[in-house]
Amino acid sequence: MHTVQMRVKRLPHGKTLPAYATKGSAGLDLCAAIDSPLLVGARERTKVPTGFVIEVPEGYEGQVVPRSGLAAKAGISLTNCVGTIDSDYRGEVQVLIINHSETPYTFEPGERIAQLVLVPIPRIEVIEVDDLGELTERGVGGFGSTGKTTR
Repeated sequence: MHTVQMRVKRLPHGKTLPAYATKGSAGLDLCAAIDSPLLVGARERTKVPTGFVIEVPEGYEGQVVPRSGLAAKAGISLTNCVGTIDSDYRGEVQVLIINHSETPYTFEPGERIAQLVLVPIPRIEVIEVDDLGELTERGVGGFGSTGKTTR
């Protein structure tokens, strides 16, 4: 298995560094770096600090993704679905939380709030052309054009 090093700096309020929950985990758990419980009301959103700064290796993107357990049990997700951490960002990692439920949710200090996944990102060279390759079977169909809608 290929290992990638990621430098992490703990901030004064940081208690927990990113860590895998199990040997097979795809993402590193991110925990709330808060000193007291944080109430997020129904349909509200907030930023939750993690207490650390990271150095995403060049050629990679850090993706902050939701925890499926929080989504299933409490309706908690991320406001932007997936948060991008660029390799040149050096600010604190914060998680943009939204409570989709009708019930307030209280985050406890040190609670796992999201996951961090590193993804290789190629540099893209944009080439303007007059025409693209031959028309594909799909063509210009989009937004559900490849499947049936079942209601």
